[in-house]
Amino acid sequence: MNVAVVLYTSDLRLHDHPPLRAAMSSCDQVVPLFVRDRGAPVASFAAPNRLAFLADALADLDSALRDRGGRLVVRSGADAVAEVCALVRECDADEVHMAAGVSGYARAREERLRAALESEGRRLYVHDTVVTVVAPGAVLPAGSDHFAVFTPYLHRWADLPLRAVWSAPRSVRVPDRVGSEPLPDRTAVAGVSPGLARGGESEARRLLTGWLRSGIAGYEEAHDDLAGDATSRLSPHLHFGTLSPVEAVHRSRALGGPGAAAFVRQLCWRDFHHQVLAARPAVATADYRARQDRWRTGPAAEEETRAWKDGRTGYPVVDAAMRQLRHEGWMHNRGRLLAASFLTKTLYVDWRTGARHFLDLLVDGDLANNQLNWQWVAGTGTDTRPNRVLNPVRQGLKYDPDGAYVHRWVPELADLPAPRVHEPWRLPAPERARYDYPEPVAGLADGLDRFRRGRGLE
Repeated sequence: MNVAVVLYTSDLRLHDHPPLRAAMSSCDQVVPLFVRDRGAPVASFAAPNRLAFLADALADLDSALRDRGGRLVVRSGADAVAEVCALVRECDADEVHMAAGVSGYARAREERLRAALESEGRRLYVHDTVVTVVAPGAVLPAGSDHFAVFTPYLHRWADLPLRAVWSAPRSVRVPDRVGSEPLPDRTAVAGVSPGLARGGESEARRLLTGWLRSGIAGYEEAHDDLAGDATSRLSPHLHFGTLSPVEAVHRSRALGGPGAAAFVRQLCWRDFHHQVLAARPAVATADYRARQDRWRTGPAAEEETRAWKDGRTGYPVVDAAMRQLRHEGWMHNRGRLLAASFLTKTLYVDWRTGARHFLDLLVDGDLANNQLNWQWVAGTGTDTRPNRVLNPVRQGLKYDPDGAYVHRWVPELADLPAPRVHEPWRLPAPERARYDYPEPVAGLADGLDRFRRGRGLE
């Protein structure tokens, strides 16, 4: 019998999985393989929340495979390519199938694996539209290898026909002779956020069904409501590939309406960032557009950054967002914008500091979306208005008008009504003394002046 290996990376599902479908079409048996790559950059994956979510996803994938007569094979090592090649030789596989990556590390790994397999007379097949809706590079502007502005990308992206959605296989035949390491255990991961959601394809499909039934219709109007939390919560599943983005677009478009269109637009933003990173891998750590920023350093900046990380800046909506991040390993998108703007524009601290902290905690943190969203806010990315500043007081009053989001995450201020809860420093001194809440770390006007001076705008 001929054998194919399906190398799982950021695509931990059975439904709508082109590599698995192709492998099963060409070979009698398949080996579903996940390699715990200990040589991968720490920033890209090995954070407690993502490791715990990964454990859930792998357990769910293994269970689904066993329901179909198969199982998941897990290996680990400092070199993923060496581990794959060793398994290929062990089961005498003719070919390996995997989803295309976009980061510099992922693409270099693909090339090394291809070369190693071809040296032994075997083939590597890399499949697009598994991790993204549209493959990076599938649409290009004249004279460039990627789109640098979102709106024209959206127009081209929206006009492309989508591939069909494939159902999960009914049965999977795995060779008996292939051994596996134990699955990772979520409970063995230290430092996990107490409110971290569960992972796995079963949970992803449950969330998607509920979202399409009762959430997406109101998304356009309610997606910025901090307290309402009217977002899909699907981003971790898109990051781990326990949900197909192609299926999400198909099913959303089938419903129609402004909410579905707004949600699909967000999936397009995800693809947009992936195509930027694929074309410019260096933007994971370097400015996409350098602005000659002279970011603040030194003891004062370090102290204020610690306050930002701890949710003790004295600006309630920012602190609420940062505390949600620490508790859940997730943050509302409007909160992400506010927290990032506060660090980079008010405190004038390097965006890389904030991006690193987010990657330490976000269960959905990946290089494309995290780094490029941070750069968008910092003004070093693709934003056509690089000097925009989000005022946390105005934003709090607009997107948390009743103060419910702040009350939920900053219990020190739970009995302070809106709109006062967004400006506690305006309380009379005797009343303010009742709250165990810090003074603001920096004046908004002073912060804006620092930003303008640091960017050479004065």
